[in-house]
Amino acid sequence: QIQLVESGGGLVQSGGSLRLSCTVSGFTLDYHALGWFRQVPGTEREAVLAIGSVYGRTFFADSVKGRFTASRDNAKNTVYLQMNSIRPEDTAVYYCAAGNVVVSMQEWAYDYWGQGTQVTVSS
Repeated sequence: QIQLVESGGGLVQSGGSLRLSCTVSGFTLDYHALGWFRQVPGTEREAVLAIGSVYGRTFFADSVKGRFTASRDNAKNTVYLQMNSIRPEDTAVYYCAAGNVVVSMQEWAYDYWGQGTQVTVSS
């Protein structure tokens, strides 16, 4: 019954913005870390950013610092990924995940995963 449902993916032009949402059901989000990951063809899945629990902090991959931001709405059990100044190399399948940790940029720390949503950036 624990599920993560993503939305907001699609086609966007280089330099544009996109906002992804991930709504969690089946458990309370307050004390879970939330992570956004992405995977491009021929590569391993990589961490984009991680939002800590109420006592944690936020980490960003170097490739998205200054361009992507994230937030969480515990009341709505929803986490957001705001993508700005999008580049073609940001094209990937994006996943959200939740884990019973303070904060982590490692996949093993996350127990629950969304199905992924495709983001395609055109030049």
